Amino acid sequence: MTAALSYPPAGYKPVSFSVTTITELMIPSYANFGGKIHGGILLSLMDKVAYVCAAKHAGNYCVTASIDAVNFLAPVEVGDLVSLIASVNYVGKTSMVVGIKVISENVKASVVQHTNTSYFTMVAKDDQNKPAEVPGLILETQEQVRRFEEARKRKELKQSYGQEMQKIKAELDYDTCRETLAGERCWINL
Repeated sequence: MTAALSYPPAGYKPVSFSVTTITELMIPSYANFGGKIHGGILLSLMDKVAYVCAAKHAGNYCVTASIDAVNFLAPVEVGDLVSLIASVNYVGKTSMVVGIKVISENVKASVVQHTNTSYFTMVAKDDQNKPAEVPGLILETQEQVRRFEEARKRKELKQSYGQEMQKIKAELDYDTCRETLAGERCWINL
């Protein structure tokens, strides 16, 4: 095991440097026909907080490259105060994984709940719109170490999944699909 450094390496920033929280009141125009807040509104807010967090860490403009998961754990209601907390969980050469936790608070009833979790991969861009190298990440807590490793493992799984899907796509043909879909709830009308 390598001994911990007593000083941060040059070009590294702590997770705490870019932790970002955005809080917004959910208004009626954000609601769907069922009276719940549109998932798209929440995704837009998540994209905003991911951008701010990533840009603070990178010191550059950042773009969303992918969203690994968006888990909707509970509905958000009109009148709730929603807080989105973002932190850089992982850095590569030019990309960062930003973890986002969404908390809704019914201020009248004093009920607070975790409503969403998501992971955004953000890429830093330089002034010529080319990928820019991002600072390394200083991990200062066991939780930050765990999050970094989880993000690294998700990246490996995503690459493996992509390779497996390419293999599956290459092997699929119409006759095979027709056979395997025989028991599914679809009707082939060709």
